Amino acid sequence: PRAYLSSIGPRQRSGEPAGIYSVCSSHPLVLEAAFYQAEADKSPLLVESTCNQVNQFGGYSGMTPADFAAYIYRMAEQVQFDPRGLMLGGDHLGPYVWRSEPAESAMEKAETLVSECVFAGYGKIHLDASMPLGNDNGRAISAQTSAERAARLCRAAERAAAQMDSQKDPPLYVIGAEVPTPGGSLAAREDVPVSNPEEVAEFIHACRQIFTESGLEDAWTRVIAVVVQPGIDFGQHWVAPYDRQSAGALSEFHSQLPEAATYEIHATDFQTPQGLSQMVADHFPLLKVGPCLTFAFREAIFALDRIEQEWLGDRKSISPANIRQVLCDVMDVDPGYWHSHHRAESASDWRVLFSYLDRVRYYWARPDLKNALSRLTENLSYEPVPPTLLSQYLPEQYRAVAAHRLAADPASLIHDKVRGALLPYAAACRMTE
Repeated sequence: PRAYLSSIGPRQRSGEPAGIYSVCSSHPLVLEAAFYQAEADKSPLLVESTCNQVNQFGGYSGMTPADFAAYIYRMAEQVQFDPRGLMLGGDHLGPYVWRSEPAESAMEKAETLVSECVFAGYGKIHLDASMPLGNDNGRAISAQTSAERAARLCRAAERAAAQMDSQKDPPLYVIGAEVPTPGGSLAAREDVPVSNPEEVAEFIHACRQIFTESGLEDAWTRVIAVVVQPGIDFGQHWVAPYDRQSAGALSEFHSQLPEAATYEIHATDFQTPQGLSQMVADHFPLLKVGPCLTFAFREAIFALDRIEQEWLGDRKSISPANIRQVLCDVMDVDPGYWHSHHRAESASDWRVLFSYLDRVRYYWARPDLKNALSRLTENLSYEPVPPTLLSQYLPEQYRAVAAHRLAADPASLIHDKVRGALLPYAAACRMTE
């Protein structure tokens, strides 16, 4: 994957619409589906964690970078995916989590985070020090300050890499932070601004100068992407689609990027297959994807919940999982991950459960929901699910089962549903067989 990732910028410049998607999820069934898709496509797989999700203090996942790496490689082994085809990345690695602290303490923690990611074997590092810190008085920081802090993080990564086995390749870097709100916008539908090429140029110039002055010339040759905003985003129940015309000037500026670099795009979830293909063709080829995969997972679970009710609801011998009800109960007891995102009194409100923001994804790892999923899987595995119920609630999977391309067990149905959301990314990046 390293050689593939490094080749995308030069290939894009030569007119080849090469790309790669990056899976930003830690859900086991979503990750299994991603491994199966990459295996089917004989393509590399890039999996990333964010600074909120995974850090030296555990993040909201409870995992350190070493824990996350072990978790992903263990899963690769379980599904018999060649680990040589896997690369880990760290997204928004910097002081974001500690932004309320004074700059010095926030940056020290950020340096530790970056170092731990390198020690854990992460090969792709997004250096993001774009946010104001505690003693920046809440004002947006200059391109110069952002570049200086990014270089400081890069030095920490390079020091960590130098302490490792000399056989291991040093990290590849991503710079820039022109991103939509992580996890989707809370605003009502709005026009999404496109990155200004002049501002991108100013930031790159500042970074190049400071990296050179800091003795990081070799690291600069490994900057493989700049994060920009081509005018896409999603919110509660809306998606701002990719518009070639609006992104035209930014697309043209691609030829001015550092030699090895291309554009990385965040919040690509819920774009149309055509939009994704156009983005890759227009030099926006590194596509981050996450919420739309857990959204597809949730759709599969709700469909299986309905099948359980229709098929097994009256059977006295079976204890139903009622997983949708369990989910709502868990979310109501602990509304921290959704309440600030939705104007709703209860998690059972359709605006919460069916939102593109998919705040539901933060709850699947809870013990009650793990148990409910095990029960649901068990209940639907005693005998084949009636095809007419599959046709009603999972019509695409029904067609695959009828054509003997897919088994009708719950895990296979869930994996296929998630792969359906991932397939347009593989196709847009020209990674499908």
